[in-house]
Amino acid sequence: MTPREAPGQSGLGDLEPGTRQRAQLRTRISGIAWTALCVVLALWAAWSFVGAVRDEATWAHGIAAWILLAVALSLRVLSVRRRTRL
Repeated sequence: MTPREAPGQSGLGDLEPGTRQRAQLRTRISGIAWTALCVVLALWAAWSFVGAVRDEATWAHGIAAWILLAVALSLRVLSVRRRTRL
């Protein structure tokens, strides 16, 4: 028996519509996208703040970045809470 045919092997299985793995994949990709968005916004906010302190950028960019970061984090928390209730 080859390793691929070993009994009791727990692989991912088929990623066909309606399968459990498909739902988990969608959730995982969503989590990665939210994390990437929050990281980019956090870097932009920090960079804008440093630039404003050095008089290389305006405060408006920093304020916009912090507001967008707060909104993204709030939506991320709400989506995680909603997902755990379902």
